[in-house]
Amino acid sequence: MALFPAFAGVSEAPNSGSSRKELDWLSNPSFCAGTVTTVGRATEEATALVSAGSPLTRSPLKSEPSDESDTNKKLRQTSRKKKKEKRKKRKHQHHKKTRRRRGSPSSSGSEPGTDSEKDGDGPPSSGRGGGPAAKQLTPANTTAAEIGPRFVWLEDVQALTGETFRTDKKPDPANWEYKSLYRGDIARYKRKGDSCLGINPKKQCISWEGASTEKKHSHKHVERYFTKKNVGLMNTDGVAVSSKTQPPSSEPVSFIPVTGPDGAAPPVTSWLNPLGIYDQSTTQWLQGQGPSEQESKQPDVQPDQESVLLKAKVEEFNRRVRENPRDTQLWMAFVAFQDEVMRSPGLYAIEEGGQERRRRSVRLLLEKKLAVLERAVESNPSCVDLKLAKLRLCTELWEPSTLLREWQKLVFLHPNNTALWQKYLLFCQSQFSTFSVSKIHSLYGKCLSTLSAVKDGSVLSHPELPGTEEAMLGLFLQQCHFLRQAGHSEKAVSLFQAMVDFTFFKPDSVKDLSTKGQVEFFEPFWDSGEPRAGEKGARGWRAWMHQQERGGWVVISPDEEEDDPEDDEQEIREKTLPRWQVWLAAERSRDQRHWRPWRPDKTRKQTEEDCEDPERQVLFDDVGQSLIRLSSPALQFQLVVAFLQLLGVPSGFSPPASCLYLAMDENSIFDNGLYDEKPLTFLNLSFSGVSCVGRMDPFGCRRWTRGHGREGEEFICNIFHLAMPLFSGRERSQLCSSWLRYETAKVIWCLHTKNKKRLKSRGKNCKKLAKNLLKEPENCNNFCLWKQYAHLEWLLGNTEDARKVFDTALSMAGSRDLKDCEVCELSLLYAELELELELEPDLRGAATARALHILTRLAEHGPYGPYAAQVPAVHVLKARKAYEHALQDCLGGSCVSDPAAADSLHRLVSVVKCFMLFQYLTVGIDASVRIYEQVFAKLKGSVSPDGPGLEGSASAQSVSGALEAVTLMHTSLLRFHMRVGVYPLAPLRQALSEALKLYPSNQVLWRSYVQIQSKSHSASKTRRFFDAITRSATPLEPWLFAVEAEKMRKRLVETVQRVDGREVYATIPETGLTHRIRALFENAIRSDLGSQCPLLWRMYLNFLVSLGNKERSKGVFYKALQNCPWAKVLYLDAVGYFPDEMQEILDLMTEKELRVRLPLEELELLLED
Repeated sequence: MALFPAFAGVSEAPNSGSSRKELDWLSNPSFCAGTVTTVGRATEEATALVSAGSPLTRSPLKSEPSDESDTNKKLRQTSRKKKKEKRKKRKHQHHKKTRRRRGSPSSSGSEPGTDSEKDGDGPPSSGRGGGPAAKQLTPANTTAAEIGPRFVWLEDVQALTGETFRTDKKPDPANWEYKSLYRGDIARYKRKGDSCLGINPKKQCISWEGASTEKKHSHKHVERYFTKKNVGLMNTDGVAVSSKTQPPSSEPVSFIPVTGPDGAAPPVTSWLNPLGIYDQSTTQWLQGQGPSEQESKQPDVQPDQESVLLKAKVEEFNRRVRENPRDTQLWMAFVAFQDEVMRSPGLYAIEEGGQERRRRSVRLLLEKKLAVLERAVESNPSCVDLKLAKLRLCTELWEPSTLLREWQKLVFLHPNNTALWQKYLLFCQSQFSTFSVSKIHSLYGKCLSTLSAVKDGSVLSHPELPGTEEAMLGLFLQQCHFLRQAGHSEKAVSLFQAMVDFTFFKPDSVKDLSTKGQVEFFEPFWDSGEPRAGEKGARGWRAWMHQQERGGWVVISPDEEEDDPEDDEQEIREKTLPRWQVWLAAERSRDQRHWRPWRPDKTRKQTEEDCEDPERQVLFDDVGQSLIRLSSPALQFQLVVAFLQLLGVPSGFSPPASCLYLAMDENSIFDNGLYDEKPLTFLNLSFSGVSCVGRMDPFGCRRWTRGHGREGEEFICNIFHLAMPLFSGRERSQLCSSWLRYETAKVIWCLHTKNKKRLKSRGKNCKKLAKNLLKEPENCNNFCLWKQYAHLEWLLGNTEDARKVFDTALSMAGSRDLKDCEVCELSLLYAELELELELEPDLRGAATARALHILTRLAEHGPYGPYAAQVPAVHVLKARKAYEHALQDCLGGSCVSDPAAADSLHRLVSVVKCFMLFQYLTVGIDASVRIYEQVFAKLKGSVSPDGPGLEGSASAQSVSGALEAVTLMHTSLLRFHMRVGVYPLAPLRQALSEALKLYPSNQVLWRSYVQIQSKSHSASKTRRFFDAITRSATPLEPWLFAVEAEKMRKRLVETVQRVDGREVYATIPETGLTHRIRALFENAIRSDLGSQCPLLWRMYLNFLVSLGNKERSKGVFYKALQNCPWAKVLYLDAVGYFPDEMQEILDLMTEKELRVRLPLEELELLLED
């Protein structure tokens, strides 16, 4: 049979035997001629059956299975058999044969049918026959198998009408499962244009839902080098190539030959490689060949030198930890080394001949570090540092519940480790999902009670570690600041009250008991209702116990002159303001007035039921577990000073470094105070950004010591009267100085606000306090108090009275000269105050002579006399010699060799300050700078890690403090000289830079540095310096002041761009200050200290709100709550920034048990009244 069956009936030409043999390949002996005619007749019969039926109607959605004919049943049965057989044997050639049969001219519509199959109108079994099973079918069955039970081709119907269409009576279950028809069952078309025929284009239009027919030109976005895709390309490893240096040739060369790192021979020139520039693999590819087996096994790229060195380091680490498995520092270094391994190329290939592709996955890096730490913990099961590093690493890998259980196990295994307790408390305190104030408060109590049991020896399995008592006091202070920030000021004050009685007024009969036993005896005193520390008539626990033993207690008669309490003040003054502003003002007002615990007044017959707010009462259960024993006198004094600092008294105490940034929540660290007006004698109150009780001020308010209300001031006075008899000597003098400084700070606030009426009363009270303190026998020769009293008179404008006080105090000193540091400090302040009069144009010249007279008489051994005339030159020379000898004695004597002596260090600082000012007055600023450089070079070696003697010793901090004080004097003198004369800025900038590298946490130095750098037009040097400090320093102050410096520059740019609120110079570029400030914030909060600092989050939130980005600000607020959920000031700031979210924020505060003093229900009642 011929290969083309359609022409099988054509007669062959005679005498074609020879040609027949040549064309045998065109014949198809497996095809039968009768099959084609059979298929044609079957098609015609099927067409007749369809045309003989009922006429077609327009009801394709209705199916009537009862009207099916026997022919359709036969077709369905045959189709089922066909499907089963085709599932068993399905081959590609059968499909081809079916298509060929469709292509015969006996079927009138073969081409359209094939198109329908291609479009997917029918299932695979429809219209497809062939195979061995086809030979056994009858003609009718064959036709049914070809056509199928569901489809009839319109081309096969003889009588075509305009209403003819196909009916599909079999339901499709996919219509119940999907929302739309299958896309293959929908006819495809292309719309030409967006208009429609028959509408008025001027008045009517059609909106098409699909895409426009206009061709969209795809503009490919040019990706910058810093995008994620391109950064990955830049980080890929390149193939190492090298070029051997050859002597220059006179003949011109067309290319520069580059050889591989293996130094292979150059390729041979051939017809495929005429220039000899193709390597061997390229030549083989051009020839159609592959590399040989030996070449394919050779690595393509040899490992570079970096990989070799890195592999050697890994081997060295493995060898060292194998030999010294107990070396914990080595294990920690090995963990840190994994970062370098991940940044470098892969050391080990996946397969021979290829280099490992690096996966820069954070999870992979964490898992590698975790594997190393697990090995380290197995070798050192008792090392807490390794376990802490493991838990810190698992923070990003484990669930919070799993992590909490591991922390609890670790604390249970090491109950005597105070550092572990501190980190555990911090972890629980910063978990927003499980945080509540009561839970954390009880956790602090459990920690302190456990450590007290360890200190008493009750826990036999774990001995007391060195420094436990100091750490316990630090944890106690951390708990008090936690309660203050959460709004529970009453509990914080009560904790200090209980600790004062428990420490200083303990009865002798219970001193030998354990801490738990002493606490049990303390509970009756606390619940007795007797006055406590700070309250009027407080006598202490010991006196109450003695009176109870004698029988009864003396009832104190009330004062008849006592006024009504201040609670009757009107809380809501402006009811017309928005609701959120009224609530914020009332909430802050109650915080300011109600920070003391509420106690029933027995003189008024009050009971506990009379308290309107039960939260103001503090029960013994709130303080009992947190009571600890302090046996060291230094720690006992720190307790009192910390209590005063919490109340707002500038006592010079800063919280421990472990909880400093947790307690930092106000922006007073950026406030210069009077530093610009008085560069030499400004009063540094040193609050360190830690707020006092009762203060929840809005962000941006300046921190001034305004004092509390009348009852608050009485409370502070009672604390001073109670504490001063407990100490003597320097501690008592420091308490008196703190009290007087507190009153002086309130006078400075009145000077700033220019409130003359209040200034007069404040000044009068302050002078009365100073005179009363100086009248006490212990303070008659207290030159520190004399100095503060004279300074107060000077601030009030009484210059002559102040000079009389100074002259009187110096006359009392006699001939102590330079050996007494207090006399040196008194003379120094007197001279500085006189010298600052040089800032006034009318008093220049005379002020310098008076200051020189004071410092000259200090160096002489005779008694002091008031200023009469200019100092002779001979006296100046003698004074300079005396200063030089004193300085050499301090530097070469016991000050450096035995720095543990605090008196010698104080004397060194005082002598250096006086000598620097003396040289400035007599010679000039350069002579003063040389003295500073001499002292700095001498002491820097003592505090530097490269120094010879004091590294790691306990006295290094004392020497460091002395050098810090000298540096402050040097910078203040330079600032003053730049005010009165012309002097370059470079020496001051260099001195501040060197000092800040040594003292990155000194806020006074940072304020000076930021202020002088803000005047510079170029910010590049400042930014480089901040970047260098933030990389190397641990404290948070560099980040805070870096942000403040950029914000100052941004404000400067905005003042230039805007005049009277209008943008007049909007063309000046911002130079990316906003993005840089945001980047600084993001980098700062990544650190452990920064993420849990409320001040940093307040600054970040305030900055974003100032930009007007409300949604991003909300995101940062909730991110801040994830890290600092205890800070009430964050919630108050959010109410001011997002008034619409007020209800949600207050609900969140209530859920986390933060103190809400004015519920919204009470606010509504107050507004109705």
